Order: sequence, then C-alpha cells, then structure tokens
Amino acid sequence: MANNTADHPPGNSVAEVDHEGDFGCTTMQLRELMELRSGEAVNKIAECYGDVQGICRRLKTSPVEGLSGNPADLEKRHTAFGKNFIPPKKPKTFLQLVWEALQDVTLIILEVAAIISLGLSFYHPQGEGSDSDLLPADGILIQGNDLKIDESSLTGESDHVRKSLEKDPMLLSGTHVMEGSGRMVVSAVGLNSQTGIIFTLLGAGDEEKKVKKAKTQDGIALEIQPLKSEEGAESEEKEEKEEKEKKKVNVTKKEKSVLQGKLTRLAVQIGKAGLIMSAVTVIILILFFVIDTFGVQGREWTAECTPIYIQYFVKFFIIGVTVLVVAVPEGLPLAVTISLAYSVKKMMKDNNLVRHLDACETMGNATAICSDKTGTLTMNRMTVVQAFMGDTHYKSIPESEAINPETLELLVNSISINSAYTTKILPSEKEGGLPRHVGNKTECALLGLVLELKRDYQPIRDEVPEEKLYKVYTFNSSRKSMSTVLKNTSGPGFRMYSKGASEIVLRKCSHILDASGQSRVFKAKDRDEMVRKVIEPMACDGLRTICIAMREFTTEPDWDNEADILNNLTCICVVGIEDPVRPEVPEAISKCQRAGITVRMVTGDNINTARAIATKCGILQPGEDFLCLEGKDFNQQIRNDKGEVEQERLDKVWPKLRVLARSSPTDKHTLVKGIIDSTVGETRQVVAVTGDGTNDGPALKKADVGFAMGIAGTDVAKEASDIILTDDNFTSIVKAVMWGRNVYDSISKFLQFQLTVNVVAVIVAFTGACITQDSPLKAVQMLWVNLIMDTLASLALATEPPTEALLLRKPYGRNKPLISRTMMKNILGHAVYQLIITFTLLFAGEKIFNIDSGRNSPLHSPPSEHYTIIFNVFVMMQLFNEINARKIHGERNVFEGIYRNPIFCCVVLGTFALQIIIVQFGGKPFSCTALTIDQWLWCVFIGVGELLWGQFISAVPTHRLKFLKEAGHGIPKEDIPEEVLTEGADEIDHAEMEMRRGQILWFRGLNRIQTQIKVVNAFRSSLYEGLEKPESRSSIHNFMSHPEFVPLSEEEPRVPTIDEGCVEIEHLPSSSRNGGGGEPPDRSLHSHEFTV
Repeated sequence: MANNTADHPPGNSVAEVDHEGDFGCTTMQLRELMELRSGEAVNKIAECYGDVQGICRRLKTSPVEGLSGNPADLEKRHTAFGKNFIPPKKPKTFLQLVWEALQDVTLIILEVAAIISLGLSFYHPQGEGSDSDLLPADGILIQGNDLKIDESSLTGESDHVRKSLEKDPMLLSGTHVMEGSGRMVVSAVGLNSQTGIIFTLLGAGDEEKKVKKAKTQDGIALEIQPLKSEEGAESEEKEEKEEKEKKKVNVTKKEKSVLQGKLTRLAVQIGKAGLIMSAVTVIILILFFVIDTFGVQGREWTAECTPIYIQYFVKFFIIGVTVLVVAVPEGLPLAVTISLAYSVKKMMKDNNLVRHLDACETMGNATAICSDKTGTLTMNRMTVVQAFMGDTHYKSIPESEAINPETLELLVNSISINSAYTTKILPSEKEGGLPRHVGNKTECALLGLVLELKRDYQPIRDEVPEEKLYKVYTFNSSRKSMSTVLKNTSGPGFRMYSKGASEIVLRKCSHILDASGQSRVFKAKDRDEMVRKVIEPMACDGLRTICIAMREFTTEPDWDNEADILNNLTCICVVGIEDPVRPEVPEAISKCQRAGITVRMVTGDNINTARAIATKCGILQPGEDFLCLEGKDFNQQIRNDKGEVEQERLDKVWPKLRVLARSSPTDKHTLVKGIIDSTVGETRQVVAVTGDGTNDGPALKKADVGFAMGIAGTDVAKEASDIILTDDNFTSIVKAVMWGRNVYDSISKFLQFQLTVNVVAVIVAFTGACITQDSPLKAVQMLWVNLIMDTLASLALATEPPTEALLLRKPYGRNKPLISRTMMKNILGHAVYQLIITFTLLFAGEKIFNIDSGRNSPLHSPPSEHYTIIFNVFVMMQLFNEINARKIHGERNVFEGIYRNPIFCCVVLGTFALQIIIVQFGGKPFSCTALTIDQWLWCVFIGVGELLWGQFISAVPTHRLKFLKEAGHGIPKEDIPEEVLTEGADEIDHAEMEMRRGQILWFRGLNRIQTQIKVVNAFRSSLYEGLEKPESRSSIHNFMSHPEFVPLSEEEPRVPTIDEGCVEIEHLPSSSRNGGGGEPPDRSLHSHEFTV
C-alpha cells in the first residue's frame, strides 16, 4: 500500500480476523454517509471524521497515491467492503421454464384427460455512449477544480451539480463528470454503492443478498433505502426492525396481468363445468346401460359376457373424456401466446421492445400513465424558441435575412466565442437522428441558434482559439454570467462579450441595439417595459431567458475590478430557451384522454417549468379542476404526523393530481403504489410508468407496465422495465396502448367463437350419447373440430391488426368481465341456432335428405351419409361463425377490414378446402362418406345462415336481455386473502386462488360457527356464574377473563399492516438481467481520478 507517510507508518498492514474492525468505519456507516446530500453530508463528515482527510486516515489510504495494490491488503478490503461488482440474478433453467408452462390450468386438465385416455388405450377388447467520465463507485471529493456532475440518472435533476469540499463533496456511482476534474476517496463499491443498492432492489445479486442478510449491527437489520433527493429526505424517516420481524414483510405482490388473471379464472370455471358434465355423462350412460340390460331385458352378468360389458364401460369412459376435452378451452393458452407473439413482433416496428409478454396486453387496460418530462414529453435538448432583437419580439426563430447583418455578426461571434469550447454540437451517430449535444445544455441551445441562423460557430473558434482569449470571467453562482474579453486585432482597445440570466445582465446594460443595428440608450424605464412585455411573457411560457451583450473598451481597464468591467453593457438580444415539447406529443396525449387514460407528469424540474410544459402538452386543460404539487407539498398532504403514508390521504390527492414537480424517486414510487392500491372510483387503476434514470427503477418495477427509454435510459431503468421505447417517444406509448387493447379484443373474439363451439359440442355430445348411446360427432371428427376452433381459429382471430377505433373507448380496467353481456348474447344466440340445426338433422335428417338413418347403427357399421352431413354442417356453421366472431361489440358489418388480415382469409379458405378433402376422401378413418353436390350446397347454405342469424342477433338490444350474465371477472383485490398477498412468490397465482376459493369459504364458515358457539357459551357461562355469584355483576373483568371466552378480534388471524412510511421496494420482484459491470482495476478501490 502506498500510504501517506504523514498519516501512516510505511508498510502498515492489517492482520486481525475482523476485517471491518481493521478500519475506522464500517460499510454500513459509509453507506449511510453516502445517502446524505450537500450541507448534511458536510456536517456529518465534520462531526464524525473531522474532514475528508480523516476518512482517508480511517480507511488507511493515501489521498494522493491511493492503494499500492498489495494482494493481501486488497483481499482484506474485498472482505470488509466487497468488490465493485454487481452479480446478476441466476437465470431460470429450461426445465424450470417448462415446469412453469405446465402449471397452466387448462393444460393440467388436459394432462389428466390424456392420462385417462392413455390408460384406457392399453385395454384392447376383441375386435417453444457518452462523451464524459462515468464514476465507477461512490466516493467523497478530496480535491476538485470546477467539478460539475450530471446526476440526472440518479436524482432526475436536469441541471449539472457543482461539487466542492465546502458544500457538496458526495460523488455517486453511475453519474457523469461533465466539467472540471478532481480526485475522490472511494467509500462504497458494488452492492453497497447507490447504484448497487437500486440494482439490489430490482433483484440483482440475489445470491449476494443471502450472504449479506446475516450481517447486522447489534442485532438490528438496517433497511436498504433508495437514493433520496433533499425534498424527499425531509419527509422520510429511517426505521429499524428486528430480524425476526423482517422475515415476513407485507408487500403487495404484482398480479401476473389483468387478462391472464381473468383467463385463468374463466378456464378453471369452464374446467369445473366440463368435469361435472363429463361425470354426469358417464354416470347416465352406465345407469342407462345397467338398467336396460339387467333390468328391462332381464339379463344376468355371466363370465362369458364380461369382456363385452367392459368394452361398453370403456366406450362410456371415452365418451366422458371426449365431453371433457370438448368442454375445456384448450386453445386459450395457444391463442394468448399467438396473439402476444404476433403483437410483440409488430410492436417492434412501432418502437416498442417488449421484455415481458404480458405487459403487452396489460397496457391495453391502462387507466393512468405517469410520465417523465425530460426526454419523453420533451426532446431532451435545450433549444432557443423565442428571441428579442432589433426592437422585435420573435415568437419563433426568424430567418437570418430578417436580422440586421451587423447585429447578426455580433450575435454569432458572441455565442461562438463566449462559451466553453468543449461545448459543441456533433452529427448524429444514427442515420436520420438528431445532432448530439455535448457539454453545457444552455450553451448547446445558443450554438443551435447559430446553426438555425445558417451560420457556423467552428470557423470562428478556429480563428480565435482559446489561447487568444485575453480574459475569461467564468460563470458562477454569484456572478450568474459569463464574459470573455478579446484584444482588438485591427486597432487599440478590447471587446468583451457577456451572457447570463436576463434579470442580472439587463441591469448592467446602458445601451441596446435597435432594428438598424445602431446602439441607443437603454434607460431604467425601457428595462422595466422590456421585463413586462418580453421577459415575463417568456417566463410564463416556461422559458429560461438569457441576455447576450457586449462592451467596447478603448483603453485597458483594471480587469480585477469586476463591478466596473461588467457594467455599461450594450444588449444585443434576449433569447428564451426551453426543452421543447416533442411535436407529436400533444396529439398523442389527446388520444390518451379520449381513450379514458389519465396522463400525469412526474418530474424533478421546478413547478413553473413543469406547469408550462404540461399545458403545452395538453395534460393541463383550461377550466379543468387539477392539482400541480411539488414533492414537499405532496408528502405533507399524504403523510400523517409520524411520517407514514396513509392511503386515505393519498386517495384525496391522486385523482386530481396532474403534475408532480421537484419529486424524489420515493415520491414517484409512493404515487404509483398508491394509485395501484387505491379502491376509490368505479374500477381499480392499471398504471403505466415511464422512466429513464436509475432513480426510476423502483417505480418502474412497481407499475403494472414500466416503460424505459431505449436511448437515454440507464441499464437499471431498462432492467426494471417491461417495455423499452427504442425512440424515447411518448407517441410509442399510445401505440402500445392500441396494441394492448387489440390483444385483449383478439382474445375476446377467440373466446366468443370457441365458447360457442364448446357449448354446442358439449350439449350435442351429451344429449346424443344419452339418447342414442353414441356421440353424433366421432372422436376423429371432434379432433378436427378442435383443430378448427383452437389452432386455426386462434391463428385467424388473434392476428387481427389494430385500428384507431380502439382508442375511442374507455379502458376495461381490472374488474371488467372478460365476456361482456353482448358477447354472451352472441355465444348463446349462435349456440341456439346451431343446436336447432344439429338436433333437427340428427332426428329428422334422413327424412329431409331422403337418406338412410345413421342412428342406432351397429358397432362396426360403415360411415353413413346421415352423420357425415351432420358433421359437415357443424363444421360449415363454425366456419361462417368465425367471421361473425370478428366483431364483439355488436357491430353489424362483420366483413369490415377483413382484407387487412390475410392470415384470417387464408385460414378460412384453407379450412374449407381441408373440409372438402376430409369429407370426400376421408373415408372410414374420419367416419365420413362422400357427399353429392346438392348435399354440399345445402351444407354451405345452412352455414351461410350463420351470417344472417348473426345480423338478427345484432338487432336484438342487449339491455333488454336482463337474464344475461357476464363472465370472466377479475378477482377483486379485497377478495384476495391477506396471507396470499404476503407470501414469498413474486406474483399472485389466480389459478391457485380459484382452486383454494372453495377451501377458504369452507374453513371461513367453520371458523365463524366455532366463534359463534364460543360467544354463546361465554355468555351462557357468565350468566350462570353471575347467578351464583352476585358480586360478579359489578365487574366486567370476571366476564372477560372467563376461560371459555375468546374475543372476536383475537379469534381472527392478525396480519401486520403495511408500514407505509417505509419504502418496501427492496422486496420487489426481481429481474434477470445483469446490470453490473466487471471488477475495476485494484487501484480504484479507494482512489479514483477523473478528468474531462
């Protein structure tokens, strides 16, 4: 170790076993220190360590030379402080993924049916880059020169933060050094750094956490808190909990998805109904056979007839399994997968990279979007949008010809020279992209003005390099301006260019350039008028105003006398700068509002700018009752006296909240969690969140759908997200909503079609088996029907392209049933038509077509025309009903847009062609015989009748059919037992919920009966006791202490309440992507130099 000899003797090394004890501070103390900001951090350092040099002494490192790289010493430091590496979460194996896929309720039912069929088959009877330094670790500044850090990735603050030993020496990993240089002592690496902590919250380094969990101080386990801004820190209180209490924390789990929950519940209900129907079918068949054979016919069971009887029983079981398979919508998982996969592929073209499939359809149910401002609603590039020059206020940038040439020349020279030469505008790295802004954002905006005026700043800088700059007054907080002095080349004297905040620079102006480029006197009243007519209107538009001025010196003044130098300036122009709203955003937000989605802006910027941008975007509408709050006010309104978040208070704020400014990461997470957990309003909210910074990770993870920025987004934000916007554009979110709603509607279309087939097929199979002792639709035919209504139908109906009309309705929300009353009307209406036709053909078909009856035919008789016609008509009706199923909201024109979906057309025509081949050439394997052309025409005609019947059904008003019920509701959150919400799994399993529902109700009933019995016994016993002992009447304690009495509150299980004041995000579901980098060189463990 290269130690500072003034502080440590040479060759100092540590040999004790307790490696944290080798150093004067622990990892936890350093981590707590790094959570502080500005003055708090300076005070803490002074109080606990004296100064930064004191920290270096405790860490036994040299503030000049760092560590020596001694392997033994480095190993001790690795043990004490960890390595600068964030381990990735262990990915799931292929077998784990297969096992999870097999948990689908529909597949479980089919697996059981398949096992039964397989078992029966054994019986044989006779016959699937940034131009800046990135800080690799947390640290404390030792020495710095005009050091400015971009902390936007962590705190959301867009302005660069000046770092100094006196005011703010805290440097954070993942932030960028934008200006200056410095040296820091590393205080936290890897999972202990601020970026590492957030990665830990998102699930990275799970294995590491298991080891770290045991490390506590004085038996107390300290909670990991996310990085807090100063505003958020005021309302946050650290809480310590005992290790035992931490084993089970009440964290609301994230539901799988809105559609998935409804589908799972519906599938279980249908499976139960199918199981009952199949069981009833088998029982009826067996009873009918037994009564008819042994009762009516009076036969006896003999050993010779046993194989025959067993053959009949096997046939009955197979019919029962057939009914079950027909009843179960086994095409649902396939339809969902096809629809999602198709949508995800198409969404890539709309700049949506979907990381989690279910996020696609969840987005269709979104009721609220909490969006960032910078980069999402705005272009993330400061731009000059207004200017005042030559006595004219330009609301947009004028053409260069409209400006006096002399004024233009002064303006271009002033901007080009009086700015940091490291600030520049570079060509885009991507073809067709916007130019890249490098350096100070305000100066980039001014350089952009030069380029818009069709001039170039670089030749001017080449002509006047930095060495020729005579004197530079750099920008600082007290000066609030920057000035550059040049020595005149053509004669004696000097020229000074200045720029700065308009309210500062204008006070120092005594002249101003007029329309002709001549200087005229600029008096106090002129300045007041300019403030009133130019500056204030610009400020109301959310613009930052910058004044550009100049001054000529005939003789060399005293350059140290700034008060005289920065005076008597001549104003060239005043410009208004903003991060402009993306041109397509207002229309996109308007579409969201028409679609019933509330858009909220959550930003770290000041409230005036946020309000102005929100107004331009259309988030704030004139005359609307809305709230614009800063993070500090927001916390005051939602927290109680103890600093805990109360849902009741939050429910009074969020419905009207449209803009949350100066918000911390904790504020954003609190808002998102509060909206999701809220039960006010007609439906529960489905919340989407956008974010690009590391600080947005917890909110992105908590949201139903998290959108990360593909260009400006950090790795942490992308890791926490469900969808990545590859163009960082809010418009792409609207396209995601459209695709999500399309997925939901596609699944509903498929459900409407399949359930119609299910109802008809089950009733036909059940009735036919009970009356004729055989199913009119044979096993192979049923397989083909299943293929039509499952695989091919899901392919056809799940690939419908979205339309703008999807954005004209309100979101369905969490509680909206999957099968609406209109869909139920369509399902039952078409089922009635198909059943009438099928039963008519079954019992009178031979008379209608003048053919032999197929009923009660011998066991191995050849296929009949009768049953072939029934099969063919059944398939034709499904084929034309597939066209009806394209519309689920009562629309009459079922052919609208059919040519936009070539897959649908191909599937329908292909199915029709295959049906012809099966009927005409299928023969005995398909139980078919060839039909005549007349019989085919009749079959097609009856099938076309489905379209006509569909028009009749559409004409029947749904509201008149009061008896119709909805189906496929989501499970209300209040119906989910609290013990389910607190279990270890990441997601709520709706299938398990549905399965356990009966058990829960049963035990709940028993529990209530027991409680009532105990209460009655308690009253009875106390009554008797009171009769025997009169004195007991005056004391309630005797009654309460009765051994058989159990108070109601104690009988019910006690579930700990969520501690709202404490952020629970460390328990959020984990993601699987590696967010960590490799281990840095050993010297960077405690000393790191950086420069730009």
